[in-house]
Amino acid sequence: MNIRPLLPAFLLLSFAATQRADAQDFQRRHRHYDGNARPYYRGPVRFTLGLGATYYNGDLTSRLGDQFIGPSASLGVLYKVRPHWLVGGEATYFQVGAKDYLPERGLAFRGRNGAGTAFLRWEPLHDEGAYADPRRPAALVKPYLKAGFGFLLYSPESYRGTMRPDDNTPFLTPERNDYPALNITVPVGIGVTLRLTPKLNASLEGSYNFTSTDQLDDISPASGRSTSALNDNYGLLELKLEYAPWR
Repeated sequence: MNIRPLLPAFLLLSFAATQRADAQDFQRRHRHYDGNARPYYRGPVRFTLGLGATYYNGDLTSRLGDQFIGPSASLGVLYKVRPHWLVGGEATYFQVGAKDYLPERGLAFRGRNGAGTAFLRWEPLHDEGAYADPRRPAALVKPYLKAGFGFLLYSPESYRGTMRPDDNTPFLTPERNDYPALNITVPVGIGVTLRLTPKLNASLEGSYNFTSTDQLDDISPASGRSTSALNDNYGLLELKLEYAPWR
């Protein structure tokens, strides 16, 4: 897969992490105040690593039984800007696939894809650990919501069959000749974070990712393989570790 379109996401993550790490000591000394005059520090920088599974929703199917569930892996960075609010960036590799819900059409696909996103995360519950003058111990469990914007690099292969493809699977002629293609993705998600140590958190996160393409599965009206022009989307369920080395 051509990863050049994802390089800006990797460079942004690296630059942001470097700049925030260099400023960490200053920010620890520099207090900010919320609307109730409670002092807090920005940060720390947290690096994230996630592993999980991917779900597809498009022309072929939305049913769980038709899915060829694929793996996902992500690397990212998180930064607290004020209590309840964090910003972040993430690079994700994932594989999706599914078979047709219409037996008479008999199509299937496999896609190997990458995404680079920036997002805003909101933690609705109060956490004294977010403040410079905590009055109680830090919260052990914190639910959150997230939403973002990014770019998707997708490379699907379609074929006729009802099983996962193998080395002998004959793939159909691609609907377009520029795969891997670049598109927009808008992730929205929900998760819960468990505080393991002051430096390490574990999170379980589910997200649904809207795209602006109908060719995530290489099946669309462009080739006559489908009559639906609705965009294809995908979901991710990941278990993540969040590590703050400079806390």
